[in-house]
Amino acid sequence: MTLLYIIISISIVSLVSLIGIFTLFIKKQTSLDKILFILVSFAIGSLLGAAFLDILPEAFDVAGENIFVSVLFGIMLFFIMEKFLFWYHCHKGDCDIHTFKYMNLIGDGIHNFLDGMIIATAFITSRSLGIITTIAILLHEIPQELGDFGILCYGGFSRMKALFYNFLTALTAFLGAFIVYIFAARIEGLTSHILGFAAGGFIYIACTDLMPELGKEINPKKALKQLIFISLGIALIWGGKLIFHN
Repeated sequence: MTLLYIIISISIVSLVSLIGIFTLFIKKQTSLDKILFILVSFAIGSLLGAAFLDILPEAFDVAGENIFVSVLFGIMLFFIMEKFLFWYHCHKGDCDIHTFKYMNLIGDGIHNFLDGMIIATAFITSRSLGIITTIAILLHEIPQELGDFGILCYGGFSRMKALFYNFLTALTAFLGAFIVYIFAARIEGLTSHILGFAAGGFIYIACTDLMPELGKEINPKKALKQLIFISLGIALIWGGKLIFHN
């Protein structure tokens, strides 16, 4: 039954890679910016909420203080991947757009592979943790996949080809999930340390990837809205924990 939950959850998350198709129906850039404004704020709250309110407490119960080593490892690994894969920068004004789009695909594939590992680990630990983790990843994936879609189109892919390759990289999540599912019972302590790694990754993404984007906003009213949506994201995870754990 656990495997079925894992497959269903990853299938839902993978379908988010096709969200770029909705940009065909959004004619005004301002409308898309407003949607992303809400989604990014909500994603920050859900990622931080999942990390601090559910994933870390679950992992700490099993591994104790040792879990924080895994959290640090998660933060450092996501930093390394962001530097070398997720954000491929041009040097000295010399930029190969074709290289850029393929580097983005590689980075996205690795990211989705890790998402699959995290979702599988969460469901193996408990159904409630699996659901909450899936929600947090789902909310983060929506703005990210929209960004990836834009990068691929900018790199020269047609919209249909960009959607296809985006979906293809999303399928690596299944590979990550199956690896964890097969080896979780054979390697002692594997699941708790992957959860620590996941918490570190969630914290890193929320604080260094998403928050700086919101930090550029200087309008007090919009900043207040950001805070409200971040709080709603945290509240969603907290409410989910109370409901599913009971």
